[in-house]
Amino acid sequence: MQIHPNELADRYAWLQRELARLEHAYYVLDDPLLPDNEYDRLYRELLAIESIHPEWVGPDSLSQRVGGAPLREFDSVRHSVPMLSLNNAFEISDIEGFDRRCREGLHLDLVEYSGELKFDGLAVSLRYENGILVRAATRGDGVNGEDVTENVRTIRSIPLRLAGNKIPSIIEVRGEVFMYLKDFLSMNEKAVALGEKEFANPRNAAAGSLRQLDSKITAKRPLSFFAYGLGEVEPQSWIPQTHNELLDVFSTFGLPVCSERRILNSISEMMEFYEAVGEKRASLPYDIDGVVYKVNSLAEQNRLGFVSRAPRFALAHKYPAQEALTRIVGIDVQVGRTGAITPVARLAPVDVGGVTVTNATLHNEDEVLRKDVRIGDTVIVRRAGDVIPEVVSVVLDRRQGNEVKFVMPLRCPICDSHIERLDGEAIARCSGGLFCGAQRKQALLHFAHRRALDIEGLGEKIVEQLVDSNLVRTPADLYQLKASDLENLDRMGKKSADNLLKSINHSLNTTLERFIFALGIRHVGETTAKDLASHYGSIQLLMNAPLEGLLIVHDVGPIVANSICSFMSESHNRVVIEKLLASGMRLNVDEGKINPVVSGKTFVLTGVFPTMTRDEARDLLEKAGAKVAGAVSKNTDYLVAGVDAGSKLAKARELNIEVIDESTMLKLVLN
Repeated sequence: MQIHPNELADRYAWLQRELARLEHAYYVLDDPLLPDNEYDRLYRELLAIESIHPEWVGPDSLSQRVGGAPLREFDSVRHSVPMLSLNNAFEISDIEGFDRRCREGLHLDLVEYSGELKFDGLAVSLRYENGILVRAATRGDGVNGEDVTENVRTIRSIPLRLAGNKIPSIIEVRGEVFMYLKDFLSMNEKAVALGEKEFANPRNAAAGSLRQLDSKITAKRPLSFFAYGLGEVEPQSWIPQTHNELLDVFSTFGLPVCSERRILNSISEMMEFYEAVGEKRASLPYDIDGVVYKVNSLAEQNRLGFVSRAPRFALAHKYPAQEALTRIVGIDVQVGRTGAITPVARLAPVDVGGVTVTNATLHNEDEVLRKDVRIGDTVIVRRAGDVIPEVVSVVLDRRQGNEVKFVMPLRCPICDSHIERLDGEAIARCSGGLFCGAQRKQALLHFAHRRALDIEGLGEKIVEQLVDSNLVRTPADLYQLKASDLENLDRMGKKSADNLLKSINHSLNTTLERFIFALGIRHVGETTAKDLASHYGSIQLLMNAPLEGLLIVHDVGPIVANSICSFMSESHNRVVIEKLLASGMRLNVDEGKINPVVSGKTFVLTGVFPTMTRDEARDLLEKAGAKVAGAVSKNTDYLVAGVDAGSKLAKARELNIEVIDESTMLKLVLN
């Protein structure tokens, strides 16, 4: 179908405006409005129109520049050598065309290339004079960038002074500021805990962190850096022969360089590299969106030169997009192993990075409200490796007005227990901990833990089989198991079955504090369980304790008290406790013997002891009235050190805390 020239001109003008709007949001505001593949599709359409009508291309065409203007708040830096972006390849024909142009431009039959990763972060230029970092700038529009020197100085992987010898008097190192996935996830977890806004993805996190006006904020962000290119250099005679040699030299200077690179001598080797990196992309510790091919010889790079917006000697071969547009057809909730209630978006099926995605996490109720996600919305969905797909943001321009807001349910969809959300917590949870099918395996593993009922042999694989075969629904069902039930399990012979049954029966004789801890009440750890057992003396009194009564117990505040009341008010949990007691559970109250010598003193344990485990030493100290802490501080009275004591011993000596061995501890406790 032929398009009228007027219609094509109108389309071209619209593409210029739309791409300018999208680039401003992406490069300047660090707030992408569309997935990369949607932007790439529009940009390719623009280039296609310009190939038909080159007379339409002016100096203001988006194809003639790189990115966005720097923020006004930052000083502007003019790059002595422009920081141009790379042309993108998506098909093998693009690679063949690139190789042909390089060979023809160099009059060679064969060109050697360097293959490396295309990081998804923020490009920067580091200027060193006489080996000292004097300035750092973002790419900006390729000609002028933003001065982010003070922020870059906070990135510990970037040396303030280059190491080694033969350092040129001036060298501009080009590279990428990014964030490792583990650091990104940890940072977002802390943000959720503090009630702060999460970052959508590692690229946004890196860009937003580097472009903070306050460098103290940047210093708190876990930014990293990889060097991969060169700007201005004096003297020119210093420049190595190849790009690969340049990266090796960078490494000797103390600059971080990615080890994922390879020399490539043909199109087939380029494709093999692309596919090999693609196979392990999901397991890489950082985000990438493609690989980069560069002519390896720096002299040949110089001969090929540049087009208006990109080097002729390099090409980015991109992977299928990990973000895509789709529509939310519904929002359900999912119950996790610990009872966490997670809203999940049900999506119109969409291909994201080669995988069909139909569900995406919305994290929690606050995130749904913050992003204003509604049923019927068009949204950006992101998938990164093995990470669960998530809804990044809503495309508000496409909202019709008939979208439906999400309402968190009041009852658990699995067990019908009530859903609670305690003050100060972002996560809502099902209160049916001992009964809820979704929490069954986790509840059983905790119940059997050595610090709880200590059921030896009841590990994860056995628990999975018991639950999956419907032999055990709650901890009370453990005490109804027969040898024949266990012998039918995978890798469970008669002897193993008999040993497990003995361990289960042995757990019937326990203490009240262990039993309370084994119930898995949220916020009730071993110390609190001990305080509750000491205060109430029986499980029945605890089950019927009012909120105001719980608040009297030592170290039990409103959050813990509310959690206990919520757990005990759930009829399903009470039924399981009654069944456990009916199975013959004997709950002894261990009074202990308070020793005034150690009572109220704080001990820290470290290393390996000659005659007892650290758990046994902890029990002994706590029964005598001492407190056992996990870390050394100025409030520590004694450090009990065994063999292979590490950093805790050094810390204790630094603080002049008394260090004793196991025998001295026993004399103090048993005296």
